[in-house]
Amino acid sequence: MRHTPDRIGMLVPLSLCVMAARVHGLDIVDGVYLDLENAEGFEAACIQGRDMGFDGKTLIHPKQIAASNQVFAPSEAEIQHAEKVIQAWDEAQQAGKGVVVVNGRLIENLHVEEAKRMLALRDAIQNRA
Repeated sequence: MRHTPDRIGMLVPLSLCVMAARVHGLDIVDGVYLDLENAEGFEAACIQGRDMGFDGKTLIHPKQIAASNQVFAPSEAEIQHAEKVIQAWDEAQQAGKGVVVVNGRLIENLHVEEAKRMLALRDAIQNRA
């Protein structure tokens, strides 16, 4: 398959890798981006990788660090939402409920697990400093 900026030919294999990592409780990082002079392309690749479920990006040059950290680190809004999801879920569980609604969206245990992963990522980043 051709190597294209959108990685269209690799979307299924990449997705399968992410799913396999999740099933086994592993972190997974996206592959390298080779064009060191294309900062916009690198950021787009990071965003695509994040949105596909990767935990980070394999880097080949120090100038890629800041963009990668910015894209893969959870935003303050995401942190606040994750905390709200976990709190609402805990309250629902104490009330004997299996689901809860947060900001008009149904929340189930899979959403809680993702919220916990996000907070763990935040904690790992904070503890690294």
